[in-house]
Amino acid sequence: MSRIAVIDYGMGNLHSIAKALEHVSARERVIISGDPVALRRADRLVFPGVGAIADCMSELQRLGLDTVIREAVRSRPVLGICLGMQALLESSDENDGVDCLGLLRGHIRRFEGGADAAGRRLRVPHMGWNRVMPVAEHPLWRGIEPGSRFYFVHSYYAPAECEGVAATTDHGLRFASVLAAENLFAVQFHPEKSQQAGLALLRNFVDWDGELRAAMPRVAAAQ
Repeated sequence: MSRIAVIDYGMGNLHSIAKALEHVSARERVIISGDPVALRRADRLVFPGVGAIADCMSELQRLGLDTVIREAVRSRPVLGICLGMQALLESSDENDGVDCLGLLRGHIRRFEGGADAAGRRLRVPHMGWNRVMPVAEHPLWRGIEPGSRFYFVHSYYAPAECEGVAATTDHGLRFASVLAAENLFAVQFHPEKSQQAGLALLRNFVDWDGELRAAMPRVAAAQ
């Protein structure tokens, strides 16, 4: 029986994502753990998160989980979710500027609000259902129609110019809602809250072997 580990560093609705993974898993065991030994033994890792990036990075480093994540993306499938996607980039403007894991090139910015081209007020945080448009082929899109709606909750975003953009979404501007590289697939939205499209993506992650694909960028060297 293969194991899927949801990384526990004290931030995020871990049981919600674990339950969703159990729902789509036929033979896999789903665990929640912050133990580096248990995480290294898992066949797949899920890196979730909500809250502030400074707290996220502080806890990852304190627990030694930043090293676990850097190691894992070279050997097995890893799924980042929400704050877990943002932490993969080089830095964030949140909390007066925070250095992140630096596995992909790019910097997290804050939505400025205001209005869109049609004069509609843009809410911050960006909260609710929005369309996700794939811009690169990937096994995790199997059975999911381009433009499917997923559920978002975030005030900071990855610009569409970041490395490894696999899908974009519009909220006053076009931003990267999915990043992908080698064994890594990361989403800004919450698949566990996104009904059938989200469950389909999680099912595809469970089935994905994480093989290196020539079209995907390579993650940065471990630091």
